[in-house]
Amino acid sequence: MALVDPVANAPAAVVDLPGERALVIADYHAGIEVGLRYERGVELESAADERRERVLELVARTDADRVIVLGDLAHRIPSPEGEEHAEIDAFLDAVAARVPVTLVTGNHDAGVTDAFTERLEVVPPEGGRIGPIGFLHGHTWPNPSVLSADVVCMGHEHPQVRLSDSVGGSRSERAWLRGSLRVEPFRANLGESIADRWTDPDLVVFPAFNDRSGGTWINVEGESFLSPFLPDAIQDGEAYLLDGTRLGAYRSV
Repeated sequence: MALVDPVANAPAAVVDLPGERALVIADYHAGIEVGLRYERGVELESAADERRERVLELVARTDADRVIVLGDLAHRIPSPEGEEHAEIDAFLDAVAARVPVTLVTGNHDAGVTDAFTERLEVVPPEGGRIGPIGFLHGHTWPNPSVLSADVVCMGHEHPQVRLSDSVGGSRSERAWLRGSLRVEPFRANLGESIADRWTDPDLVVFPAFNDRSGGTWINVEGESFLSPFLPDAIQDGEAYLLDGTRLGAYRSV
């Protein structure tokens, strides 16, 4: 999976595309603090500036020519307003002034694509392919062209692992989930013809960029995945921490 190279100690990866180098992130969830206040009564100081500066630092660190967001640039599902709109506006002012920004539409992004259409390159919810790489958010079944790629990159799951210590304590860590895709779930949903173009693609499920957004504990028995094709579509999946630590088969971490 050398085509997708995670950035050490960051929820981001570098992807070499035809003619350019992309910094890829997923699940930015701008305005999440407003959502937490409204949905759960949790009061947190906004980390909007820190999130934006982290992306800018990663663009400079990786010498990226483009930023690709694998869905959920916004947090609340209706059209962004107030603090959330202001955060996205500031994000685009800062990042798009340096490199183009591509948004792969996620389930939280319908209003974003309308409000900021002139400042974003938009990929539809079913995803798209650029050279040998397929990109999608993961909340819906992909366009068959995505599955003809060598590697498929997705977000949506916010994969995490729960790690226990010898005295009964535990902590959660964001993680990468990587493995090969199985054709069977896609054949059942997209039709038999998908098998004729199957290229045995690898799948990379990105950790959430936003560390306040929670996630799916991929190593906890009974925990449900969010994507309609996971976990059935992934085989031999392995988990990795952001620092590159290989944890092995995600089901047995």
